[in-house]
Amino acid sequence: MTTLAVIDAHALLWIVLDQRRRLGRNALRLLERVEQGHASLQVPTVALMEISEAAWKGRVTLEGGFDTWLDRTLSTGNYHVADLTLAIIRRADSLYAIPERGDRLIAATAAEMDLPLITRDPEIASVAGVEVIW
Repeated sequence: MTTLAVIDAHALLWIVLDQRRRLGRNALRLLERVEQGHASLQVPTVALMEISEAAWKGRVTLEGGFDTWLDRTLSTGNYHVADLTLAIIRRADSLYAIPERGDRLIAATAAEMDLPLITRDPEIASVAGVEVIW
């Protein structure tokens, strides 16, 4: 299975919470391929932390809670955790034009992995020099 992109927290939540109308057309097409098992995505650990915090604060409701949701999502084999590495941190150090730390690290993950980024924020991807899928 080919890994096609890195996904940000918003896009991941919208697909797994079945809020597809919030996704861009190209992102939706790609995510449908992932759901069908024809492709896979890299999920930055910082995106998972953002989702965990949103669930803890009650901003999103994940069936069974964060741990259950995470186990179910990763067990599909379609989503893989992109661990935060020293190389990603070093890449992020050159991306301070992106004001939010989480966004900087997600963009740096895509740049370091040389993959496009699924995000609704094209500025993040352009600062990192990666293709945006939306």
